Amino acid sequence: MRVILSGGGTGGHIYPALALAEVIKQHDSDVEFLYVGSERGVESSIVPATGMPFKKLTVQGFKRSLSLDNIKTVNLFLKAVKVSKQIIKDFKPDVVVGTGGYVAGAVVYAAQRMHIPTVIHEQNSVAGMTNKFLARGASKIGVAFDVAKSQFPAGKAVLVGNPRAQQVAHIKSDFSWQTLGLRDDKPTLLIFGGSQGAPAINLAVIAAIDQFNERSYQVVIVTGPKRYDNVLNKLKENNIAAADNVRIVPYIDNMPEVLVQTAAIVSRAGATSIAEITALGIPSILIPSPYVTGDHQTKNAQSLVDAGAALVISEPELTGQSLIAAADILLLDESVSEKMAAQTTKIGMPDAGDRLYSIILDAIAEKKV
Repeated sequence: MRVILSGGGTGGHIYPALALAEVIKQHDSDVEFLYVGSERGVESSIVPATGMPFKKLTVQGFKRSLSLDNIKTVNLFLKAVKVSKQIIKDFKPDVVVGTGGYVAGAVVYAAQRMHIPTVIHEQNSVAGMTNKFLARGASKIGVAFDVAKSQFPAGKAVLVGNPRAQQVAHIKSDFSWQTLGLRDDKPTLLIFGGSQGAPAINLAVIAAIDQFNERSYQVVIVTGPKRYDNVLNKLKENNIAAADNVRIVPYIDNMPEVLVQTAAIVSRAGATSIAEITALGIPSILIPSPYVTGDHQTKNAQSLVDAGAALVISEPELTGQSLIAAADILLLDESVSEKMAAQTTKIGMPDAGDRLYSIILDAIAEKKV
């Protein structure tokens, strides 16, 4: 099998594609991949580091207000489609898979025009602009949230989950909290605002540390590399010191291994985070980012809340006190955390990669008929 993967702009588009590639390799050791990404997107460094062949396109996103820059966007898109057609002609894929981002729009659209089977994957509860554009011509559509099915042509979308979930669900972890000077026999709350950190979460943590210091559970706060010094300075200004049960770190580079040993997590509600949380059955306090398209993180979080699998705090309601109150619910009442863990596991899809692979095979088979 020969597969072109395309997705870019954010890790939420890239990591599901790479996780899918791992699954396909498990089923077909002879598979050949080509990843087509954007010139300026983070995929241009992430993908080549995996050893996967990579081609670059020049694209840019649409401005949501009237702007002459959108004329340039259209011209770049048309040029990218032309280049994509040549890439497809040279590589001769059996299928082209798009996981979102503007670059996937050009690549998948080019494949559709060339009558190559195409599969798109939507990670969020609110369909992205690119996937909506590609949906009509797609051979198959996989979604990570059931609510997203209604946003695509009737009967076309299939619930498959996020391939990242399968990647994480089967991970082996020998991580010990002792590496951070903590204990392995105490429940640990991990507070993580994303790879860059989240200022609002950090501020709430600063306000809550005095009370976290008094808790019987442990707390690990990941500030984000660029925000670490600022957090430490603010604590110093307010004469606040972390107790022995609290650790403040700038970044964790082995997050999946750490998650396996985590009792509960405070997190944004991005697609990748939710895939990991549900795959591992971790009770969570979700704080959706209000700065994303279509407020999709709030809708992502609500799907877990409705299932009894998470608590949610909106950013305007996030304070040190609201954070402590939610953390205590999960860490001090074992019956609540056990029930929530069970519900989280129930909605997790640890075979998401296999499910997506299955509809890819269907798309290829239907083309041959």
